[in-house]
Amino acid sequence: MPVLQARKLTRTLPGPVPVTLVREIDLVVEPGEFVAVTGPSGSGKSSLLYLLGLLDSPSSGEVLVDGAATAGLSDDQLADLRLARFGFVFQFHFLLPEFSARANVEIPMRRLGTLDGRAIRAHADWLLDTLGLAEHAGKLPEQMSGGQRQRVAIARALANDPAVILADEPTGNLDTKSAELVFALFRQLAQTQQRAVVVVTHDNDLAATADRRLHLVDGRISP
Repeated sequence: MPVLQARKLTRTLPGPVPVTLVREIDLVVEPGEFVAVTGPSGSGKSSLLYLLGLLDSPSSGEVLVDGAATAGLSDDQLADLRLARFGFVFQFHFLLPEFSARANVEIPMRRLGTLDGRAIRAHADWLLDTLGLAEHAGKLPEQMSGGQRQRVAIARALANDPAVILADEPTGNLDTKSAELVFALFRQLAQTQQRAVVVVTHDNDLAATADRRLHLVDGRISP
């Protein structure tokens, strides 16, 4: 069963002159698939990602998660579904500056509330170690490099064992070496852990390393 599916997904901003950001997109993402989304500025890449991640609501069409429709869910139900099934990584890491790397990774687990404090700390340390950040667990974000901060953000996205990772320009502020490392991590997560990974990127070379590439033009997937 596809972990994520879009059917005729459309998002239009109302107004005197309505603006359509995403136009009737059909998309199926399988477990373990690494998908890159490219396209010119204003083509609808980020809008599509926000719709797939249930951060925005479509004007028409629908998003299915694990084969189940999401259109009838309340805001609280959508929030719970995002917390349990999705991990998000953005261009800016959005780490809380007053908390250590470990504490930032612990936040989603504390919100979900399924683990006790000791298990939360152990899992956070394991994730940071897996991403090569064990020695940085106690550091504040300002004490780490841009690539290290983005890897902490990825660890935070993985905290609740999500089935889907959605990343919006996650390498936009990184140097070439750090960007390649981040994409290698996404490939590894898809291949070895069977997570579905959808990444919006402007970097065509990095996008070419994904299993599948979707190119958006004017809100539509270009043939």
